[in-house]
Amino acid sequence: MPLLRPTSSRPPLSKRITHLVCLATLASSALAQQQTASPAAQPSPTAITLDEAIARARTNEPTFAAAVAAAHNAALDRSIARAALLPNADYHNQYLYTQPIHGSTQSSNASTASPAITSSPRFIANNTVHEYISQGQVNEIIGAQQLNAVSRASASLAVATAELEVARRGLVATVARLFYTSSAGSRRVAIAERAALEAGNLTKLTQQREAVREVAHADVVKAQLQQQQRDRDLTEARLQAEKSRLELAVLLFPDPRVSYTLVVPDMSPVPARADVEAALARRNPELQSALASSHLADLNVFAARAAYLPNLALNYTYGIDAPQFAVHAPDGSRNLGYSASVTLDIPIWDWFATRDRIRQSEFNRQTARTLLSNTQRRLIATLEENYAEAVAAHEQLDSLNQSVATATESLRLTLLSYSAGESPILSVVDAENSLTAAEIAREDGIVRYQAALANLQLLTGTI
Repeated sequence: MPLLRPTSSRPPLSKRITHLVCLATLASSALAQQQTASPAAQPSPTAITLDEAIARARTNEPTFAAAVAAAHNAALDRSIARAALLPNADYHNQYLYTQPIHGSTQSSNASTASPAITSSPRFIANNTVHEYISQGQVNEIIGAQQLNAVSRASASLAVATAELEVARRGLVATVARLFYTSSAGSRRVAIAERAALEAGNLTKLTQQREAVREVAHADVVKAQLQQQQRDRDLTEARLQAEKSRLELAVLLFPDPRVSYTLVVPDMSPVPARADVEAALARRNPELQSALASSHLADLNVFAARAAYLPNLALNYTYGIDAPQFAVHAPDGSRNLGYSASVTLDIPIWDWFATRDRIRQSEFNRQTARTLLSNTQRRLIATLEENYAEAVAAHEQLDSLNQSVATATESLRLTLLSYSAGESPILSVVDAENSLTAAEIAREDGIVRYQAALANLQLLTGTI
């Protein structure tokens, strides 16, 4: 009897291969879908312009918020001072009970006497035992101090408004500096990456030439040292760029870790000198604040001197002041009535307190005038400095661009000469360093001009 071969339960080899191919196809398809979906799941970085950065910073910076609150409070103080010039009305209600005077009355029996309570109050200042007061009162005080208070409040509002503009421009200056520094940090990273790549290519070139015995091992060591330094520079540039990005993000976003990109505006030319001077005279908040402070100091002197003047107080009262809380008394007479009074208070003697307050206000006025004069001189000097800085920085941009182009061509020629064995590696390293230094100098020049132009625009109120 022939032996029977055991039947294998495993599928044929061709079917298993087909199954594996299908699984691999499905896995690759799923991986491709995951790789395609993952970039879409990540939110794109927010594009931030300079104007948008300034608008965002206004809502997040506490110093500017405090200046806004101070300006609002000054406006309310002026409203309160105006309200003090108008008559005020009160509705006064009071019940007053005073202990009566006890007396004795004789009865029909002469031998006995019973105590009785009279309607006279024990305190002579009060009118009766039971007194009801329900009156409407209108009061008005007329005096030089009340009139001057409105002017002082208006001057304080002018100072607060100017200080708010100073705070706004300070915030704009900070945002502009961080904005341009952060954008320059990104470009410095690109320069460092280019320099690191160039140093890596030089290392590969020297190793290839060493392999064919065209250069000594010292060239490889020099190239490796250059590459290591450029790698460290790249790490430092990335660190500084991240610091600048986070410092700006603190003013822009609730979470400074938000990813964003900066849209840098095109560099505009330096404005004409006449336009700058005209705008400075009209829109500079430091000058407006100093002028308003000087005017406020004058009003404070007048307010101190007004203490020598009399005050006139007027009062009109209408209502009930009677033993019954009713319109008519028990005898039928009306309890409703009115009264009016005029009071004139004339200051006589206060032990020279008013004189001392006047002297204090005069000292403060002299300080305010000195501050105004100093502000005017400082603005003239600041205008001269900022305008000269902007002109010089703008004139140097073309020279810096030419230096970068020259350094790029020098590196190209030096590499060709080194590849042909006509130049030492030190010439290549010097050419690479010169190109990197020229590119960094150009970035510094761009930031310098952008900052100078922003300062000039802030000085004249055009940004």
